[in-house]
Amino acid sequence: MLGVIRRRVANGGSSASILRKSMQTVEPSVSASRVSGREILLHPRGLGHVRKFSHVILPGCSINLKVIAGCRPMRDSISSTQRAINVRIWSRLFSSENGDLVDAVVPFMGESITDGTLAKFLKNPGDTVQVDEPIAQIETDKVTIDVASPESGVIKELVAKEGDTVEPGFKLAIISKSGEGVAHVAPSEKIPEKAAPKPSPAEKIKVEKPKPKVETAPVLEKSKAPSPPPPKRTATEPQLPPKDRERRVPMTRLRKRVATRLKDSQNTFAMLTTFNEVDMTNLMKLRSDYKDAFVEKHGVKLGLMSGFVKAAVSGLQNQPIINAVIDGDDIIYRDYVDISIAVGTPKGLVVPVIRNADKMNFADIEKEINTLAKKANDGSISIDEMAGGSFTISNGGVYGSLLSTPIINPPQSAILGMHSIVSRPMVVGGNVVPRPMMYIALTYDHRLIDGREAVFFLRRIKDVVEDPRRLLLDI
Repeated sequence: MLGVIRRRVANGGSSASILRKSMQTVEPSVSASRVSGREILLHPRGLGHVRKFSHVILPGCSINLKVIAGCRPMRDSISSTQRAINVRIWSRLFSSENGDLVDAVVPFMGESITDGTLAKFLKNPGDTVQVDEPIAQIETDKVTIDVASPESGVIKELVAKEGDTVEPGFKLAIISKSGEGVAHVAPSEKIPEKAAPKPSPAEKIKVEKPKPKVETAPVLEKSKAPSPPPPKRTATEPQLPPKDRERRVPMTRLRKRVATRLKDSQNTFAMLTTFNEVDMTNLMKLRSDYKDAFVEKHGVKLGLMSGFVKAAVSGLQNQPIINAVIDGDDIIYRDYVDISIAVGTPKGLVVPVIRNADKMNFADIEKEINTLAKKANDGSISIDEMAGGSFTISNGGVYGSLLSTPIINPPQSAILGMHSIVSRPMVVGGNVVPRPMMYIALTYDHRLIDGREAVFFLRRIKDVVEDPRRLLLDI
């Protein structure tokens, strides 16, 4: 057949017409379905002669093969580069060409996150969605991620189910851009159940037919054996509550992640906690005197957290070992200060990071804390905003905690715990006066940090908070 094609091409014939005529004369079970430019694709009508006409090479045309299952290229001399360029595999021969259906898939969730749990769908089949409108939420070990609609249209089908473990690229829903063929079902509509078949007259008679009475011999009351008394509970047997008063709810991925990290921290670190107390009089007076001017200039309120962050930065610079970490047989000293702030949210505990806190002033710190806290509460905080951190501050005083021993946030080496401010009698200048006092706690890894460094660090926190002028004078 190739000889016939070559002769006809040499006489000036068209490649497409010559191929169709040649195929009709040689093998009726195979047809050339498409000839576009320099590319020829053969679709077999039957599978019996696929090997014979898997490809055709015309003079003056580049070799371009469409690989069909079971076919072997006739020219083994084609280089691997040319084969990679010219050979294409058709995996979907019957896909729609109108482009009306679009798949909504799981987006990339972060470098350290490989999968997540489909928490809930925000849209139902038949609902109209816009571009970038959230249609589902995926819960990961650290944050909750929204899955946005890639196109405007109507939800045709929900492929996944709530509670499924999904990975990036996993298909969640199918969206029809035109909305054709999509049934709009209201949430309150229910599919009517099939009515039970009515019984036939014969069955009705059979059911209503009375059963014959069976005479039984009278039973004497004396023949009844007395029932044994219920067993008495021993004193050691526990009184368990009934199961209908309990609720079993699966843990969220965030809660499981927090539980795992805290238990790893407890198993890894030699944790020890030291305490001190701080007189908050001067820092509270500083905030009261300049709160209005601070808001007017910087657009944010002056809080107590910025004072403690600046005090922690000063303490870490005076005791660099607190800012270090153990890595195998080495100690890594960090020449930067990234302060992690523990924030409690309805979904769990998250720890956003204030980058380069040693280069920030009070206003910069307050703005960053407000921004991160807002993102944490509404669930829009990203993985990058929680990664890293060299030291953590946890303020349990906002919930009324008087004293606690915080747990180290791995892979850090220490954590500072703040508590509630309580007016207590203190001896000042030989007189007993009421003072707003706060207990502070430092939990540290005793493998790396000795008690001397830990006590000096808390004393520096106490000195700076009780007299903020030290920061200005660097003393």
